[in-house]
Amino acid sequence: MKPMTKFAGLTLMATLTLASCQTRQVTRVSPDQTIDLSGRWNDTDARLTGEALIQEALGTQWLTDFTQEQGRKPVVIVGFVKNKSSEHIDAEPFLKDLERAFINSGRVRLVQSGEKREQIRAERADQQEFAAQETIKKWGREVGADFMLQGTISQIVDSYNKERVNFYQVNLELTNMETNEIVWIGEKKIKKYVNK
Repeated sequence: MKPMTKFAGLTLMATLTLASCQTRQVTRVSPDQTIDLSGRWNDTDARLTGEALIQEALGTQWLTDFTQEQGRKPVVIVGFVKNKSSEHIDAEPFLKDLERAFINSGRVRLVQSGEKREQIRAERADQQEFAAQETIKKWGREVGADFMLQGTISQIVDSYNKERVNFYQVNLELTNMETNEIVWIGEKKIKKYVNK
């Protein structure tokens, strides 16, 4: 019985030694490099979506019309982008690209929304009690948005045997806050063929 236990111990040690010899290799690559391992939504899809929607949003008539009619830059607030796909898709990467493009273009103003806006309001409330009088930020001075950006991410999956096609469609809508008129719809479609 003891020789068998000794053999089992040696086998276990050999297995652990071999397993520890297998190393994982990590290579840094350019963020612009396309690497698609699964055929699902990935960082390249988010980047391509951001690039397409930026070009559409800043290159269409809504922006020129508003600026000429109002004599000022439009103010945009980013609302909710609903993920209707079966995957976990984070809209923030391409929305941040779009927000950055709005601000950097110098043609669109952006106001904070959601949780970040609530954090700012909570800080302003704290200032009312704890900050020096000359540094307190006043209530009722926020800039109201002229437009709200909202959207959806949809997916269609078609598969047969070892083949699969993943189709994604991202739609963003810009709505006039006062009139409820949709002034722009941006769209990006991505289709991927996977042969398992």
